[in-house]
Amino acid sequence: MAKNFSPEDEIIRFIKSNNVKFVDLKFMDFPGQWQHFTVPSQQFKLDSFEDGFGFDGSSIRGWKAINESDMLIIPDPSTMFVDTFVKEPTLSLICDVYEPATHEKYSRCPRNIAQKANAYLGSTGIADTAYFGPEAEFFIFDDVRFDSQPNGSFYVVDSIEGRWNSGREENPNLGYKPRFKEGYFPVPPTDALMDLRNEMVVNLINAGVEVEAQHHEVASGGQCEIDLRFQELVKAADQLLMFKYIVKNTAKKNNRTVTYMPKPVYGDNGSGMHVHTSLWKKGKPLFAGGGYAGLSDNALYFIGGLLKHAASLLAFTNPTTNSYKRLVPGYEAPVNLAYSQRNRSAAIRIPMYSASPKAKRVEFRCPDPSCNPYLAFSAILMAGLDGIMNRIDPGDPLDKDIYDMKPEELKGVPSTPGSLNEALHSLADDHEYLLKGDVFTEDVIETWITYKFDKEIKPMALQPHPYEFGLYYDV
Repeated sequence: MAKNFSPEDEIIRFIKSNNVKFVDLKFMDFPGQWQHFTVPSQQFKLDSFEDGFGFDGSSIRGWKAINESDMLIIPDPSTMFVDTFVKEPTLSLICDVYEPATHEKYSRCPRNIAQKANAYLGSTGIADTAYFGPEAEFFIFDDVRFDSQPNGSFYVVDSIEGRWNSGREENPNLGYKPRFKEGYFPVPPTDALMDLRNEMVVNLINAGVEVEAQHHEVASGGQCEIDLRFQELVKAADQLLMFKYIVKNTAKKNNRTVTYMPKPVYGDNGSGMHVHTSLWKKGKPLFAGGGYAGLSDNALYFIGGLLKHAASLLAFTNPTTNSYKRLVPGYEAPVNLAYSQRNRSAAIRIPMYSASPKAKRVEFRCPDPSCNPYLAFSAILMAGLDGIMNRIDPGDPLDKDIYDMKPEELKGVPSTPGSLNEALHSLADDHEYLLKGDVFTEDVIETWITYKFDKEIKPMALQPHPYEFGLYYDV
């Protein structure tokens, strides 16, 4: 009879049988960047999944003070993948962060917040599974330079696909530069990044990330999208981080650079991250019904929750000052808080590709890929659940092209916040829905707001902008 091995046993066996030299332990900081440290495989044993590894939490952004720095990470065996971007054979594991004294999960660990959101969903009795399918857009550049000094600042991005490079000496320059807002979907040679995206997809699949499609996006200058298969909340966030890591490193191996910054190029489309969400219970979809666009009442209430809390929600789904340079009219950005079937100019869309109840979902189009996915997905779920529990009416759908509507027609349609500052003030005023089930805590909300003001908004407000010299130098 074959012996059954636990996932932990299987990883130890994999390390030995594949001559793995190192185990890389990855975890998420507060703002939304993967951190890691690495141990030789000889130091990684079966009890590592219980005892974990200690590290200094005081150097991690938004976490501990120096007098309470000791922390613990414990790897999750379900997250194993082989890291092919490291020279020596290396196994990667995503970890949860714990308090060493109590062995309880750290309240500011974003992955812990996502796990609590998942548990809260089950406790409501409304559903037992929330699926998330993010569409994270990104730019592939050939070169990037930037600096900010007391007496000067600049940035320059360059792309072989950039329309601005039509006259550049390339020995030879063969043309085929996508026009602004016309990068969706020309075939090669205008799409010069087909092979690189295919390589990214192969690397993702080899790491266990399920990919549905890849394509060029609307903007010139190398804007792309790779669509991931929907997953349950925590796994969706795990795989989005794997996706960003693999895409960036694949580009670097090809002497290219990738950014998920929402608006790196002026005058063309920015990068969003449309998030598809659906609730299921006992294997059955809950968003299909006989209402508008084939939606159930709960799906419409879920939309009502998203629209009601959108201003505060964007503090997590669009968490950078640069996010609000994308959220402006005229670039397919969903600045108007409305819902519609098929209409991509609405903040919330109900995709109509399939009549199957299993395909019925809500697409929230405001988020961008600069977000911390554990926090963003959790906040989206909490807003939607608040809508269901309080039966929040989303109002009438908006099936017109919003960008063609007259100003008087738009008066009744609310807009997204115009800045991160506005979104954070909205979060300060409206976050009770996030505290249910102890998913987010007052400490997490307060720390998020304080960190964003101190580390991002205030420094940006103090720094002279290069464009200001053109406007005001001769005053």
